[in-house]
Amino acid sequence: MPFADELIGTHTALALIHAIEVAAPDRPLTALRATPSLLAPLALRERSDLLRDALLTDLDTTYPAFVAVIQRAAAGSAHFAGWLIWPVTSAVAARAVEDGSDAAFDDALALLAQLTSRLSSEFAVRTLLRHDLPRALAVILRDWVGSDDVDIRRLASEGTRAYLPWATRVPGLLQDPAATVPILDALYRDNSEYVRRSVANHLNDLSRDHATLVVKTAAAWLENADENTPRLVGRALRTLVKRGDAGALGLLGFHPAHVDVTAFTLDRPSIRIGEAIMFAAVVANVGDEPARLSIDYVVHHRKANGLTTGKTFKLAVRMLEPGEHFDVTKTHSFRVITTRTYYPGVHAIELLVNGISAGLREFELTPA
Repeated sequence: MPFADELIGTHTALALIHAIEVAAPDRPLTALRATPSLLAPLALRERSDLLRDALLTDLDTTYPAFVAVIQRAAAGSAHFAGWLIWPVTSAVAARAVEDGSDAAFDDALALLAQLTSRLSSEFAVRTLLRHDLPRALAVILRDWVGSDDVDIRRLASEGTRAYLPWATRVPGLLQDPAATVPILDALYRDNSEYVRRSVANHLNDLSRDHATLVVKTAAAWLENADENTPRLVGRALRTLVKRGDAGALGLLGFHPAHVDVTAFTLDRPSIRIGEAIMFAAVVANVGDEPARLSIDYVVHHRKANGLTTGKTFKLAVRMLEPGEHFDVTKTHSFRVITTRTYYPGVHAIELLVNGISAGLREFELTPA
């Protein structure tokens, strides 16, 4: 994740102040002018919220008057774009919810769609989804999924993801995972890779808790596929494949196979934090039919409490004829990274073939 200063820093606040003072020269903008000195200790979303709240404090409390300032700022400069749009769209959504009318709600959705090409409105739309999920989804299906604007079509999928990174959760989406499937059905054959990638990530989000729904949806897409659908489905099912879900593996052509895994070894019994370990194995098709194999490995990391947690990594996809074998070799690094803390103790590497464990080997991870 980028540092907050790189995305929403003093430069962002100053650019927003300038745009708003041009659009509303009669307003003192006291709260907004105070924000540059307050950003430093805040995380990224907190910075956006600070600027959002300053806008709500400094500008008119009525929705039409508030939005009129935002519209003038947007029309007045092409530089009214980038990360300052996150707090702006969030403020628009918040003011529409405060207004409480259907007219303000629908107008806010339209304005978010208008601004999304300047920076995605995916975070701000969550406020409207939380307030009235059925109405928001109806507008998205009616107006967004068929838009000529690729950014709006992508917003339809990305903004309604169950586990959108950095975004607030929408309880209704978690309670009714099928609610967004019509949006995905309308977009999975989109002509833009940008949109299709969002659709795949959206369906993958649902696979965390609703494997059956995801496999059913992906199967329907494959029955009415274009040249891009298999790749999209492969990405959408990546979490289920790592879990060894039989339905997902079957959709991708990885069926139960007669294989033997031999000579599964580690190159040494212990390594230090910062070093790497190498493992090897031989995977052989001992059946009478060709076998399409998805070969993955799981690193079982020791946690601070002494328990372990597994992280799955893709290793290879191979088609083996009867009697054919594949020599697996892989080096896995334990160099220090910001996204993981390593704890000394017993770790393990497990090999998976079509989601089925083919053995586990332990080793000791020692302090650097």
